[in-house]
Amino acid sequence: MKRLSKLAAGLLLVAFAMAGCSSYPTGSEWVTLIDGGKGIENFNPIGDANWRVEGGALVADKGKGGYLVSKNSYKDFEIYAEFWADRTTNSGIHFRSTDPKKIAADNSYEANIFDMRPGGPSQGTGGIPTFASVSTVVTAGGKWNTYEIYAKGSQITMRFNGVVTVSFQDSKFASGPIALQFGNRGKEPGGAIKWRKVLVRPL
Repeated sequence: MKRLSKLAAGLLLVAFAMAGCSSYPTGSEWVTLIDGGKGIENFNPIGDANWRVEGGALVADKGKGGYLVSKNSYKDFEIYAEFWADRTTNSGIHFRSTDPKKIAADNSYEANIFDMRPGGPSQGTGGIPTFASVSTVVTAGGKWNTYEIYAKGSQITMRFNGVVTVSFQDSKFASGPIALQFGNRGKEPGGAIKWRKVLVRPL
């Protein structure tokens, strides 16, 4: 039975990784967290980012940094997100966060959005800092993008604009909320981040 469940999980992973372009998910199993400018009530804001509705998206572009932390916790899931980033944006999607009041790279996984990450792009946009470097260097600045994140057990796979950028095994963090970041770049705020769609499907 265990072999069958592992085989099923493997087939799901292959389907996720090998699918072509990103497509908007449909089906009643998907939970909408953000839809245009709607959905901020699904999150608890922490930090001093100036989250607001603007142009059909939830936007932040000022402050020392902050997060929108989902009120619900998730263990095994898929995430679909549409976002716009500036060239200087420092942002990301944290997931399986163990401390919802203090989101950090050492207590969660972070699907990074940071084209100008110090030290180079290997764990910038498309990567997960300290856990997985990108297989293909990608950039997010100046355009709308999609992230698709698959997390089931220890298997984590991410696609950026339809391209698999990381796929690895790790079991350090098992479950927790999802957190959308607006960060800074040293002493200066990062560029704007805009979230247009965020959906999650528990697995």
